[in-house]
Amino acid sequence: MGGPRGSVPGRGTPGRSGVTPHRGLRGTAIAWGRAGAAAPVSPSPGDPRGRCSAPRPPLPPRYPRPGSPGARCWRGPLRAGVPGAGLSPGPAPAPGPGHRPAAGSPPPQGLLTFGYIALLARVGEQVAGSMRKALFLSLLRQDVAFFDANRTGQLVNRLTADIQEFKSSFKLAISQGLRSGTQTLGCFVSLYLLSPKLTGLLLVVLPVLVGTGALIGTVLRSFSRRAQEQVAKATGVADEVLGNVRTVRGDRGSRPVEGGCRGGASQLGLGIAAFQGLSNLALNGIVLGTIFVGGSLMAGDELSPGDLMSFLVASQTVQRSMANISILLGQVVRGLSAGARVFELLTLEPSVALRGGGSIPSHSLLGRICFNHVSFSYPTRPGYLVLRDFSLTLPPCKTVAIVGPSGGGKSTVAALLERFYEPTQGTITLDGHDISSLDPSWLRGQVIGFISQEPVLFGTTIMENIRFGKPGASDAEVYAAAQLANADGFIRSFPEGYDTVVGERGVTLSGGQKQRVAIARALLKDPPILILDEATSALDAQSEKVVQEALDRAVTGRTVLLIAHRLSTIRGADLIVVLARGRVAEAGTHEDLVRRGGLYAELIRRQTKDRS
Repeated sequence: MGGPRGSVPGRGTPGRSGVTPHRGLRGTAIAWGRAGAAAPVSPSPGDPRGRCSAPRPPLPPRYPRPGSPGARCWRGPLRAGVPGAGLSPGPAPAPGPGHRPAAGSPPPQGLLTFGYIALLARVGEQVAGSMRKALFLSLLRQDVAFFDANRTGQLVNRLTADIQEFKSSFKLAISQGLRSGTQTLGCFVSLYLLSPKLTGLLLVVLPVLVGTGALIGTVLRSFSRRAQEQVAKATGVADEVLGNVRTVRGDRGSRPVEGGCRGGASQLGLGIAAFQGLSNLALNGIVLGTIFVGGSLMAGDELSPGDLMSFLVASQTVQRSMANISILLGQVVRGLSAGARVFELLTLEPSVALRGGGSIPSHSLLGRICFNHVSFSYPTRPGYLVLRDFSLTLPPCKTVAIVGPSGGGKSTVAALLERFYEPTQGTITLDGHDISSLDPSWLRGQVIGFISQEPVLFGTTIMENIRFGKPGASDAEVYAAAQLANADGFIRSFPEGYDTVVGERGVTLSGGQKQRVAIARALLKDPPILILDEATSALDAQSEKVVQEALDRAVTGRTVLLIAHRLSTIRGADLIVVLARGRVAEAGTHEDLVRRGGLYAELIRRQTKDRS
């Protein structure tokens, strides 16, 4: 029916010249995209496909024809970001005699992959290690009030889970985020070269999508923070339960932490799912819009069918890259939330600095302590005053005992003296110096020795537990402190002696043995002031006798603040102060207070009656 046509192998009737017309966009794109194809011939009259087969003017230089040398020039560098760019169906040229393997060949690619993964892992671990060290040091700098308000398990969760979450997000943002971002940028270059108009429309729509994504990301961050806080609370409860498993088993409390973090995690999961679903819907809408607008441009001869196909392929790569970015955003949101929880502790300043302030020369230190009209309430209970206008003087080298009903503020007096807290009102002085102006590390490390009713030992050797009171002490000093605390005998009875590992919290030692190790640790630094907070109240009669002998030797020549519940241990004190409801109810020697018949005499009668 038409004029003569050139022969194309595999197309039309064999042996006849010409190109057999093909219906649809695909055939037209292939015909136009084929490099070196014969020039199209004008169709015969009445050919309904004449419009698609009509010759077209050459594209401007800025639109490289797919398959042309110009297209191959920009296709190569963007191959990683724009798969299929160029759409050249022709075979690849054979390598010449001097051809060398490209960087993407198997051996170099394997080495590059190894180096990339090793470098990324090293950087990630260095970031996590630095954060973990900085956070740990920051926690050690905090005052006791901070630990009163935060559970240990929650803090451990920030040291472990939050930093791990941040590290994972950091590595993903570098690896997948960088790759997806590079692909998207490369594709946009390709899209602009193909059709500036379509690319401009995409750039108009994308800011709206990015703004919406940022808004949703803010909501997701709040969900993520809530979920991580619930996980931290559950970790804190689990830490308490595992540390007191005998009590839990005894009270049949087998499931105290179930469901601790379901609510927040469910909200976060639904939020991420909704965000990714909306992202995919928007990206698919962009593809449909591209087809519609591209068809209009093609109908107006502003875009060739081959360029439209290339544009669609590149836009699909953009879609996949942005879909990966939307998935990555969920992980990044969790990482940013975890990082924020870590950084807020890194920047937290304690109310009582760990170091800084003056000191008193050891040769002039007497040990005279004065509480002057001190009032105090704990930061966790600011509306309740534990001490009210409390005044007391501890003479040098004397023993002052504080007794009274439970909750009267006895242990609070010791905590204020060690500067674990600052008084709400009033002052505390040491030899006339306000202790708020003294260096807390000097005060606790060289001046005050503290022995509590619950001795704390670490899971290391007895030698290291005693040396903890004075890290630079020699072995001879450790032995002398142990002898003074009546601990040397039972320590040497162990097969490994001072190298015996006591287990977690000193679990392998008895109560009396742990208390004597704690006394040795306090005496190792030879403090001029000694605080005994019910040091024998939890011991049996035999252990109490041995420990009391050690304490009687330890208090010689020191200013001693003795806090006791068992009144039989304080009869020899130089001064006994009865504390009730945060105030000094009465004070004097044992004989004076018994003769007065006041609160102290009542406490003695109660204890005597209970024992009988």
